[in-house]
Amino acid sequence: MTFFTFLLPILFALTGIACGLQRWQKHAAKIALWGSRIAPVILLISLISWMFQAPSRLALALDAPVNGTMLSALMLILVVFMAWILVQFSQHYMAGSQRVSHYYRWLMLTLSAVTLTLTSNHLLAFWAGWMGISLGLHFLLTYYPDRHRAIIAAHKKFILARVAEISLLVAFWLLSQAHDSWYITNIMAQMDEPLTWQEQVASILIAVAALMKCAQLPVHGWLMQVVEAPTPVSALLHAGIINLGGYLVLTFYPLLHLSGLAIWLLLIVAGLTTLVSALIMTTRISVKVRLAWSTSAQMGLMLLECALGLYELAILHLLTHSVYKAHAFLNSGSAVQEFLQRKLAPDESPNYLSWIAAAAFSVVSVTLAIWFWGYHGPMSPWWLFAFALTILVAQGRSVPRPAHLVRLGAVSLGLALLYGGLKTVMGWLLQNSLEGHATTHTVAAYSAPDLWACALFIALVALAICLRYYAHLPWVRQFSTALFAGFYLDEWFTKVTLQIWPVRLPAHSKVKHQSNKFGLTKLPKKWKK
Repeated sequence: MTFFTFLLPILFALTGIACGLQRWQKHAAKIALWGSRIAPVILLISLISWMFQAPSRLALALDAPVNGTMLSALMLILVVFMAWILVQFSQHYMAGSQRVSHYYRWLMLTLSAVTLTLTSNHLLAFWAGWMGISLGLHFLLTYYPDRHRAIIAAHKKFILARVAEISLLVAFWLLSQAHDSWYITNIMAQMDEPLTWQEQVASILIAVAALMKCAQLPVHGWLMQVVEAPTPVSALLHAGIINLGGYLVLTFYPLLHLSGLAIWLLLIVAGLTTLVSALIMTTRISVKVRLAWSTSAQMGLMLLECALGLYELAILHLLTHSVYKAHAFLNSGSAVQEFLQRKLAPDESPNYLSWIAAAAFSVVSVTLAIWFWGYHGPMSPWWLFAFALTILVAQGRSVPRPAHLVRLGAVSLGLALLYGGLKTVMGWLLQNSLEGHATTHTVAAYSAPDLWACALFIALVALAICLRYYAHLPWVRQFSTALFAGFYLDEWFTKVTLQIWPVRLPAHSKVKHQSNKFGLTKLPKKWKK
């Protein structure tokens, strides 16, 4: 990247500071809007100068080790686009709100920290941006101080963020001591087997920080409880900030893929999170809570892809998930209308013939796509795609007017080819932007990590089908009840948080109510009349 890229965190930081100044607080919305409009211009100039190899040594924005500048460039494009969308949406959503300057100030400062992290090659600069993101997000999550559930969740997030930052700082210090350098590119270029004890510990600490950032089990509860924050904040969190855990793994993959302990930590924790969160999501009624559980599951799947060495798929997943989740949160206001439309739509359970036909279409389509693109690597992603395609085709056959078989076959084959094509193109871009760095590392087909992922996907699909079409069975009802309770996985950390950082709930009324020996409330005498 170039010197112009370094102007992005400066722009967002100055905009945030200006929004917080007392003399300009009335114009905070306009200041933020202009800042979000200038950012794409700076990024465009930076990308053009990078394409022409403009020399510059003044920027912190040096190449990321995983794929040259491509990953950083893609992430910056995503962040700048999200900033423009969120600020534009907030012009009407936050109009008339109290402390609106407080909102815009911390929104822009958080975006400044995000862009600093994405453009930093120095370990300390990367860590400073990482810490700044968590601090800025904390003030956004506590925008409504009277919503005590959101305050407790913000406290949980604050504690976890400090643990993740300490883990990351220790990991960075160990890497700097082992390689006598603080620059990410230099350290990653020197990675080779066998790892030293400093590198082994650092890899595990980086994996732990990524799991915490992505709200993986059993420290996931805060993500579902911060949905009481303003909708643009939820969109920023789910569509941008939480993806930085995956960005961290992708940036340090030359180290992580050499550590079996770190890889299996990601495989087990992220894999189980994907399974549990995806199932719990089906029991939720609140739109935002469903989206939050979906984010936890999607982040688990992305980390699982990283652990399998499918970095091109993880990057593609990161980008598409961000765009989808931003649209889903900003469009959550129309959820009631969409729910009513789904209730009025016909919904019949597919028969056995529909399932058999759907499975046949999926197997043929996936097999042809693998052959056409010459795929070699883990087979678990194709298993998951085949399962999803089977459910999609089976449900399409279950309506009173089923689609034509030829049309269903064409759709199945087209989706399989599109999936393989996007994955192939992203892999080609990675290979052509490595520029001498370590090559990508994927696990072998049906190796132990691949079999573990296959088992998780089979269990996920089987249980999802039972919850959808066999809810009348006693064990399914019991299992659904446990899912609705979230398996009580978050209660322990809530208790720990309240002990560390108690939240005092204010009285809802100035009138002191008295209770008799039966526990019934006695009304004041002046109310009895």
